[in-house]
Amino acid sequence: MEHVTKKRLEVYAGRSHEPLATEIAGHLGVTLGRPNLREFANGEIHCRYEESIRGADVFIIQTHCAPVNDSLMEQCIMIDAAKRASAKRITAVVPYYGYSRQDRKAEGREPISAKLVANMIKVAGANRIVSVDLHSGQIQGFFDGPVDHLQAMPVIEAYLERECGGDVVVVSPDTGRVKTGERLAQHIDADLASVYKQRSRGVVEARGVMGDVRGRRCVLVDDMIDTASTIVAAADILMENGATDVWAMATHGVLSDPATDRLKNSSAISRVVVTNTLPLPPEKQIDKIEVLSVAKIIADAIDAVFEDTSVSEIFGGQNQS
Repeated sequence: MEHVTKKRLEVYAGRSHEPLATEIAGHLGVTLGRPNLREFANGEIHCRYEESIRGADVFIIQTHCAPVNDSLMEQCIMIDAAKRASAKRITAVVPYYGYSRQDRKAEGREPISAKLVANMIKVAGANRIVSVDLHSGQIQGFFDGPVDHLQAMPVIEAYLERECGGDVVVVSPDTGRVKTGERLAQHIDADLASVYKQRSRGVVEARGVMGDVRGRRCVLVDDMIDTASTIVAAADILMENGATDVWAMATHGVLSDPATDRLKNSSAISRVVVTNTLPLPPEKQIDKIEVLSVAKIIADAIDAVFEDTSVSEIFGGQNQS
């Protein structure tokens, strides 16, 4: 007797960023499943899937936002529950990958926490990871399984083409992000510049600009804005070198204190654009900040994984970096 196996897609979300998960599910044309997450009196997290997921292709969406440890642990518990419920394949969808900046040992006796996070997700039972704009490409090698490294660049490009006419310079806020800036500049046919900075005792000092920015609008591009010290320092020196206007753009709006105040009070930065890989609470929603959605990109990647087609084709083969 021959049986034809029918593939079944199930999408679940943790509690860290439910609006993004709901938007992703809408693009996929599915309804988010019910994981029935709750906490015991002592703070321990419990998960029990309401419907059978035996033999299903399960995608568990959770961005690692504050409190990062709770978000990460909750996702691992959901993955473990799915594994023990006999899911056929489990994909951890992590729009923002926690601990991504701890991807190497800068000094002795330090952890490589990004590798530890990959180990936790793998041991919990995930077969695959989908993430957006990892802090460094090497994190893909930390996970013993496929990693789909998505990019927010298509939505950023579309925004710039729509909103930013005239003579534009794409600026990397430090030399480490020049490759990303160069790729964006090529796609929108703009010039490229870079800010040289120096960090001393935790204080970022922008020392100079490599490239012609005088009399032009500058678009600073980074993977994340955390405390905003780097972006604000870079914007200040661009204005000192004759830039007429500065926009700050990043995939992940971490915005740890005092980032919101720094951006709000910056006379150099007129616009801040981030994506919704992380939630933006009401107290951080200042007039300068605009939020773009990456839900369609993530949904397309989930669909490609489910249908066993190419994820790279979504980005014209340029998503791995």
